[in-house]
Amino acid sequence: METFLIRALQLILSLSILVVLHEFGHFAFARLFKVRVEKFYMFFNPNFSLIRAKKINGHWDIKLFSKNIPANERPKMDADGDVMHDSKGKPILEQIPEADLPEGDWRKYPDNTEWGIGWLPLGGYCKISGMVDETTDVTQLNDEPQVWEYRSRSVWQRLPIIIGGVLVNFILAMVIYAAVLFTWGQDYLPLKNAKYGLHFAPIMLENGFRNGDNIEKIDGKPVEQYSEVIEKILFDAKRNILVSRDGKLTEFTLPEDMAQKVLAAHQTELVSIRIPFVISEVTAGSPAEKAKLQAGDSIIGVNGKPLFIFQDIAAELDASRNTEVNLSYVRKGAVMQTKVQLDETAKLGVMKEISTKILPVKHTSYGFLASVPAGINLGWETLTSYVKQFKLVFTKEGSKQLGGFGSIGKMFPKTWDWESFWRLTALLSVILAFMNFLPIPALDGGYVLFLIYEMITKKKPNERFLEYAQTVGMMLLFGLLLYANGNDLFKAIFR
Repeated sequence: METFLIRALQLILSLSILVVLHEFGHFAFARLFKVRVEKFYMFFNPNFSLIRAKKINGHWDIKLFSKNIPANERPKMDADGDVMHDSKGKPILEQIPEADLPEGDWRKYPDNTEWGIGWLPLGGYCKISGMVDETTDVTQLNDEPQVWEYRSRSVWQRLPIIIGGVLVNFILAMVIYAAVLFTWGQDYLPLKNAKYGLHFAPIMLENGFRNGDNIEKIDGKPVEQYSEVIEKILFDAKRNILVSRDGKLTEFTLPEDMAQKVLAAHQTELVSIRIPFVISEVTAGSPAEKAKLQAGDSIIGVNGKPLFIFQDIAAELDASRNTEVNLSYVRKGAVMQTKVQLDETAKLGVMKEISTKILPVKHTSYGFLASVPAGINLGWETLTSYVKQFKLVFTKEGSKQLGGFGSIGKMFPKTWDWESFWRLTALLSVILAFMNFLPIPALDGGYVLFLIYEMITKKKPNERFLEYAQTVGMMLLFGLLLYANGNDLFKAIFR
């Protein structure tokens, strides 16, 4: 439960930062071009808001846990004072003139933005006056465009307002990456330093790899980091592999549909560094604690089998569920023995030492000036890599891998770590920028698509058409959201 809460808090904080700054990008350009911003909210606020604030006559009016202000519209009356109806029998609505609103009513002061925090932590929004989106008051479309509205601006002013959010997210990612590199530098384990080789998931073993292999080249090009392996094989479709195996160079070719095979296998951690099983921490009340194991112990055997690599020992323990096993381990140079009773999880209840503390890593430090271009480069590389990954979504197996908030939350570490938090926030900022730029109505990319159409044809799309496109886009997005989170639920229950 504690792990869930830590991850949930990291996810909410990260998305809150990204969404608020994304919406601020829209806000900043709107105000630059003197377009009214009616509302700016962190989180959504159906029916009521946790906090609402608006500056009225030079003073801030703040309301807590209050109902939202109704839309500024009322039934339209004819000359006889009767409510007018459209051809379908529905009442026709009109905007309420400011003069008819009572003193103190927030709708009487449309020049000032309403700021707030909603109760549903799934995003946020910036309501720009005269913009056809999910926040639009229907009656606004019936009136002529006003000078303070988005729709009265030229296409060259509307374009920056639309792409402002995406622009801020991408710039934010590069700023975060630069700050992370400046603060912590960059550590990675060169493949040449993986003295015990690599460990592979079963689907990789079925297609030519062997545990203990060290990858020398892929398609004739040297591989520096093991993280490059997955990108080159899955996303770049590289197939010719040269490995160092038992002191010899061995070459083999992967099948053409390797990416689909991997996705269909539903296996995690396709490639990992093989390291000795050194205990860094023992969990209280765990089988390891009952067996008197301690931090610093190195396991070197299970049931008489000489094993010292973590992955090999984990596999042996997994095959010994609900049994008592004999462990051999080294403590301060002395070989010792103990018995451990495993349960159905086959877990000892220990944290292993990470590879970067056992094998020599390469560390690069960055000064302030050097961190800026390095952060920009890392941001661009991250975007390029994500675009490569995204194309797999359009395959049969790739679509099954779509995940929702649960999958995103699991990306964060089980314990709070600021370096990991900011690196993941930068990654999510890149993803948010890219996803928002997709040409789907209701996303920023959909608006850009309509603006490009207007630039080419010199004609503005009909506002009713934009309204319908917005509705279709929202239905599509909600469908994808349900599908992605449904995938998470399915995996949690059945896998």
